[in-house]
Amino acid sequence: MSMPPSPEKGLRHAVQIKPKRVDMPKLHVEERYCKGCGICIAFCPVKILEKSKRMNSRGYFPPESVEMEKCKKCGMCSLLCPDFAIVVESE
Repeated sequence: MSMPPSPEKGLRHAVQIKPKRVDMPKLHVEERYCKGCGICIAFCPVKILEKSKRMNSRGYFPPESVEMEKCKKCGMCSLLCPDFAIVVESE
């Protein structure tokens, strides 16, 4: 049975720690299906969605993300969208 190195002798091998890669989520809003109901905006737990300033082809203001780096990828917006217009995915 080998003993761990003593502090006097130092470590035998350097330990390399690789930083964990954090995938930035992507929010896809299929604007032609969105009716601008705002359910996704109201129920986003981290409040990163807001109504867009531009209108879609149907005359509604779809949601857009303001701070995507705060997204937890919970999928609540996608789950609650009555028009199936939102998809959240990792890069």
